[in-house]
Amino acid sequence: MGKVIRKYNETSLILRIIIGLVIGTVLGLIIPGLPVIPLFGTIFVGALKAVAPILVFVLVISSLTQGNTGFDNRFGFVIFLYLLSTLLAGVVAVAASFLFPLTVKLAGSVDVSAAPSGVGEVLQNLIVSMVGNPVASIGSANYISILFWAVLLGIIFKKIAAKETRQVIADLADAVSMLVSWIIALAPFGIMGLIYETISESGLSIFIDYGKLLLLLVGTMLVVSLILNPILVFLALHTNPYPLVFRCLRESAFMAFFMRSSAANIPVNMALCEKLGLDRDIYSVSIPLGSTINMDGAAVVITIMTMTAANTVGIHVDIPSAIVLSLLATLAACGTSGVAGGSLLLIPMACSLFGIPQDTAMAMVGVGYIINVIQDSFETALNSSGDVLFTATAEYRYWKKTGKSLPTFLGGTTKVDI
Repeated sequence: MGKVIRKYNETSLILRIIIGLVIGTVLGLIIPGLPVIPLFGTIFVGALKAVAPILVFVLVISSLTQGNTGFDNRFGFVIFLYLLSTLLAGVVAVAASFLFPLTVKLAGSVDVSAAPSGVGEVLQNLIVSMVGNPVASIGSANYISILFWAVLLGIIFKKIAAKETRQVIADLADAVSMLVSWIIALAPFGIMGLIYETISESGLSIFIDYGKLLLLLVGTMLVVSLILNPILVFLALHTNPYPLVFRCLRESAFMAFFMRSSAANIPVNMALCEKLGLDRDIYSVSIPLGSTINMDGAAVVITIMTMTAANTVGIHVDIPSAIVLSLLATLAACGTSGVAGGSLLLIPMACSLFGIPQDTAMAMVGVGYIINVIQDSFETALNSSGDVLFTATAEYRYWKKTGKSLPTFLGGTTKVDI
């Protein structure tokens, strides 16, 4: 047994995940409907979701307690990239909607009573959630509140903690990080269960009825991921961005695609940041914050679904109004994580900008739920991988400014874990 475990751990994680993916796909096609196999995926995602808030909480406190604030110009640049990429993703989605205007057969409406009435309400809820009960916030994965309280406690511990206390906090952070590495090592089994469940439950009808809409959504997200984001990285680093882009897609987006949860992917992203040689003081804050405000995929979904609803009911949207929609989608996307249903329940708010009937907007949300399996997978992959991409970009830009060479995979001499 020991040899088997050792061989398992020595095998590349990506190769193990691919094997799990193949096994899950084959089983899903041959013997669909088994209740046991999806349980692997449920346990895996549940474990990551459970440990992620604790990981963020202790890492932030530990980083601040050890004497580093982490909030220098690198952190500011990460936030700038988050917001700029989300805005530009909305602009790309507007352009895609004008180039490929679509109408759809509207599905039944859904209850959107929980949807916010405007951007002000979204942002207000986001700010109010910051001062939520810290214990309850860890239980509900409210990362804005977790970061708020962790930063305050970290600053206080930095001022008053004894040396022994600092060491206990550091040991706790290392212990939780090790726990996360153990969970991630089981990713092949989790991915096997997740892909099996998806193939067993999702028929081909969504491709037949809403194939064009799916193609437009996925195509736009790919443009953002493979063209727009690399341009932003190139402008910051002045080097070929694709080795970094593909690294983030391979090790972050791949996992996020199947888990469909930015929160569950936070530990995966933090582990990748460590491999890339990034500063823990920065990524321990920027990664969980990115799961809230770096929402390129959400901006794409809100914009394209709204423009499609307008085309369906015959409402003409001019370019200035579409640009306003991009801004609205950017602001709304920043609050997506605090709304049950994510980006889909923000569609009625965006539709109200053009006077689209509420019944149409609700029916459009219904369409969103039909294609949600694929749309949400690509959306989460784009959002979550962007968190690592832009955190790494800010870090490597700082390296260049301070005379440190870039990593070898970006043409420099600094060695990082490949």
